[in-house]
Parts: sequence; structure tokens; C-alpha cells
Amino acid sequence: MAEQDSAPVRVDAWLWAVRLLKTRSKAAAACRGGHVKVNGATAKPAQLIAPGDEVRLWANHREHIVEVRHTIAKRVGAPVARTCYLDRSPAPPPREVLAAVPVRDRGAGRPTKKERRELDRLRGRRG
Repeated sequence: MAEQDSAPVRVDAWLWAVRLLKTRSKAAAACRGGHVKVNGATAKPAQLIAPGDEVRLWANHREHIVEVRHTIAKRVGAPVARTCYLDRSPAPPPREVLAAVPVRDRGAGRPTKKERRELDRLRGRRG
């Protein structure tokens, strides 16, 4: 791994290689969708990264903030992948907080056209 420590690598390939995303195509799609930032700027899939860069990734309803320590282009095992970055992500919220989020009942979303007409009539907007 020492010869690849300083070689710049595409950000989409690196995200896939260090197992932050499952496939390289998902990594490229995340970049195109604006979910990847390198040093504060939105990254395109072909943007090169080097050790010392900060990569912010929004994936799986969570923000991952990592600092690049080693650049690799080929996918490696999970223990080796963890040595290629320094994880500075905020801790995920406790499960109790996630369970306390209210869930809307099915069908309780937007009113139907008939319900909107009744609401308008009740509010005096239309006769």
C-alpha cells in the first residue's frame, strides 16, 4: 500500500474501494447527485483526491465525514479499508430518538379533491 499512498485516485473509485458505498456506480451517482463533497466543494465522480482531503458523504440517511489517509483504487477487505481513512462522522442518534419520530398514518397525507372543496367551503373561500 505504500506506493499508492500519494497517488491521486478518483473519488467515486475511492468511496467504493474503502467500502463507504456498495458499488462504484452508486458512488458515481452520489457524486452526480451532490451527495459527495471534497474539501467543502461538491465533487464530480472523476475528481481526484489525495491524502489529507476531507470527504463528506450523505448516504443511508446519515452524513459520513472522513479524512483520506491512504488512496486506493481497488476494493479491499473491511479491516484494511478502515485504515485508509480517519472517520470524523457525528455519532448516529440513539434508537430511542428515532423511535420517537411520529409516523403519519396511511391515507392521512394530502387531502383529496373532494376534501379540499369541503375545506374551501368551510373557510368561506368558495360558494
